[in-house]
Amino acid sequence: MKSDDRIQTPHVTRREFVGAAAVLGGIAALPSAEAQSTNLVPYNVIINSRPHQLSLDPRVTLLDLLRENLRMTGTKKGCDHGQCGACTVLVNGRRVNSCLSLAIAHDGDKVTTIEGLPSGEQLHPMQQAFIEHDSFQCGYCTPGQICSAVAMLEEVKAGTASAVTPVASKEIHLTDDEIRERMSGNICRCGAYPNIVAAVRTVYGGAA
Repeated sequence: MKSDDRIQTPHVTRREFVGAAAVLGGIAALPSAEAQSTNLVPYNVIINSRPHQLSLDPRVTLLDLLRENLRMTGTKKGCDHGQCGACTVLVNGRRVNSCLSLAIAHDGDKVTTIEGLPSGEQLHPMQQAFIEHDSFQCGYCTPGQICSAVAMLEEVKAGTASAVTPVASKEIHLTDDEIRERMSGNICRCGAYPNIVAAVRTVYGGAA
């Protein structure tokens, strides 16, 4: 073979190869536009006091609806397994791990995210307390922590017991142990737990 007859192979880096393979694989796995359109179902939900009428794939989680469809990125995607609490939102006043909850299961419900807690320019008391007590470092878990804390105080008002509430207790006293137990589903990788407890106690004391 003559030197000028040799096949010239373009140089492809490993990063370029992996990227191209991922794109091609993703294209092959995507359903057709016709299949997507037939899978959509009507969905109505009120998010932060604003009604939304959507056509939604029933496999979409509440977390992905908020972040990807509606661009409400205050709610964070952490473990995606319901173990870290970063995705916590309020549904009809109750805290929910939105990564484990299908959006379609909340048709007609009222959802409140971290963006919906302030009243105009006025921060929610829990948001303000987190700032005053320096209850966050990286801040990634903070939206879920705050939403969880807000709902937790409502649970206490309703007389809902926790695993550490004394059996014979007729009234719940929100001790540090109670706060830790009730907030145990929300993980702070920065270790700001003492400050989080202090912030919750401040809001609880102000509401008492």
